[in-house]
Amino acid sequence: MAMLGKRRPPRRRSGVSGLSGRTAPATPVAEATSDEGDDIVIERLAHDGRGLTHDADGKACFVEGALPGERVRLAVHRQRKRFDEAHLREVIVASPERVDPPCEHYGSCGGCDLQHLALDAQRRHKQAVLAEQLGRQGVTLAASPELLAGEGLGYRRRARLGVRLDAEGQLHLGFRGRRSHHLVDLAACPVLTPPLNRLIPALREQLETLEAPRQVGHLELIDGDAGAALVVRQLRDNPRDAERWRAFAERQGVHLAWLVGREAPELRWLGEAPSLHYALGEVRVSFARGDFVQVNGEVNRALVETALAWLAPAPGEALLDLFAGVGNFSLPLAFAGAQVTGVEGSPAMVERLADNARANDLALTARQANLNDPEAVAQLLDEVPATGVLLDPPREGAEAVCRALARQGGDGAVTRVLYVSCDPATLARDAAILAAGGLRPERGAVADMFAQTAHLESVLLFRRGAN
Repeated sequence: MAMLGKRRPPRRRSGVSGLSGRTAPATPVAEATSDEGDDIVIERLAHDGRGLTHDADGKACFVEGALPGERVRLAVHRQRKRFDEAHLREVIVASPERVDPPCEHYGSCGGCDLQHLALDAQRRHKQAVLAEQLGRQGVTLAASPELLAGEGLGYRRRARLGVRLDAEGQLHLGFRGRRSHHLVDLAACPVLTPPLNRLIPALREQLETLEAPRQVGHLELIDGDAGAALVVRQLRDNPRDAERWRAFAERQGVHLAWLVGREAPELRWLGEAPSLHYALGEVRVSFARGDFVQVNGEVNRALVETALAWLAPAPGEALLDLFAGVGNFSLPLAFAGAQVTGVEGSPAMVERLADNARANDLALTARQANLNDPEAVAQLLDEVPATGVLLDPPREGAEAVCRALARQGGDGAVTRVLYVSCDPATLARDAAILAAGGLRPERGAVADMFAQTAHLESVLLFRRGAN
């Protein structure tokens, strides 16, 4: 899953078997290039989208920007005990699936890592990664994962742009660079929704007019159904710059807030506070700045529709939505007639979920529980009998929940589980736990929530007793 104003735990890179999660320190090296005429052949794509090759001794090397079958010259920039990391110097023989990246900043900006690969090939790669990760845990699907996809560009409805003035007073506005903490100046970002992309040149001009641009930490852009919103991370109050930002918001037709202060920043809307929300059919999902919301609205709608179709709740059927957030799945399931209990760890999120249920006139129960605590999970399953469970955990997965579900049996046991995942490795681990407990995967899909990147979102349906 993607975040709105919050960060998930860091994503672990995954490559060939046995390399995932290794923490041995990297050794930076002066760039070592392949010798003149000593071309390297790329064998395949690793899970994180980098090309994979091996040297004569069998040591793996991950190559940014390289594609399977290509003959390349590379430069090693990191050496580890069991593998090296490199980037391209030259493509000698290109893959037929190599395309010109649609963004002029590709290669320097760290935001996207697969723009050099044709979009349909990106998606086939993600489907293969999901199947391979499951297979490593002994879990197989009867059919290849389905694909839930939308536009390859113009989809991202949330972003955070860094702002910095260098020693010479030069303004920098953009995203972090690849393998760098430096900002890459952006003229545009084609993966942002058009309203957000159009703001970038205007924001640069606006920053140049400020009295104290060094007091701006970053800019958060949000594209909701009520229009674009801008949150300025302001390190110190400055009334004159606040007026400049207010005028900017009026000219651009955006909602604008200041997040002021260093230690305990205060959110101030400069003007009427907008209604941050998005629609899922007839359901309206409201959220606050800082809440987790999927960044790809089109694919999120497809994901929710898939959840409804696969779970197919009967009227009045009791369902548990665990890691429910603001109600992205809970609200549509309740609207479809299910008796839904949504569970979150954060009391604030529980309150937000309950508010959304009331606003949509839905009979949904919102409650708080620590879903990483086995005892709390066991108590929850005892107190809320349900025939179906939807899981949408962060990247560390839902191991405690899956172990509790796997231990169930007999009358009253959960008969099906729909698991939405933003990390295929933890999904595969949890899928093996569920399968060992009699909940076997019936079907799966890849949701291309982050086109042009190697990030993989997926969904599996498990049914108790399925073959």
